[in-house]
Amino acid sequence: MVEYLAGHYGIADERVLAAMDRVPRHLFAPEALRSQAYKDNALPIPGGQTISQPFIVARMTELLHLGGKERVLEIGAGSGYQTAVLSELARKVYSIERLPGLAAELKEKVVRFGLRNVSVRCDDGTTGWKVYAPFDAILVAAGGPEVPMPLLEQLTVGGRLVIPVGETQKSQILIRVWRTERGFESENCGPCSFVPLIGAHGWQG
Repeated sequence: MVEYLAGHYGIADERVLAAMDRVPRHLFAPEALRSQAYKDNALPIPGGQTISQPFIVARMTELLHLGGKERVLEIGAGSGYQTAVLSELARKVYSIERLPGLAAELKEKVVRFGLRNVSVRCDDGTTGWKVYAPFDAILVAAGGPEVPMPLLEQLTVGGRLVIPVGETQKSQILIRVWRTERGFESENCGPCSFVPLIGAHGWQG
């Protein structure tokens, strides 16, 4: 899987590739789908959610430019696979999952896999996690109609936010936003397709 990410997709960040090599993706997949865990596709999980395609996990993580000292906010933890990858690359990960069942499972996985630098909360991720702000990087693993303003406000100057944004819930564009001294700059990083970002500053559930 890692060789394919580098060779086929051109993922070049060696730290990202090494993290994805270390994190056992099959342990985050439903037991019936574990044989498919290292294929290049998303996998369904409970609650109508998915484990993102390995390429998307690698691409979004690479776009954050993590060096190891960052405080990262993750919105839409799902299975916890992306959470575990981020935990390998950042100093601290604050992860929010909207669905109580998935959030409870993730808290169990944090203990089981010894992810000591991960904190989990069940809440509306579109409002962020203000008590721990600002964040050096924010990753949103669900597609919204626009970038939630609370997330922009909780990004440190020089920080990066990666989020899928689209006019419909069916398809999005992956956007990277930087916060500068003068405001925000954004970059179109290509088409993608995610489950909808539900919340006060996303789609209405």
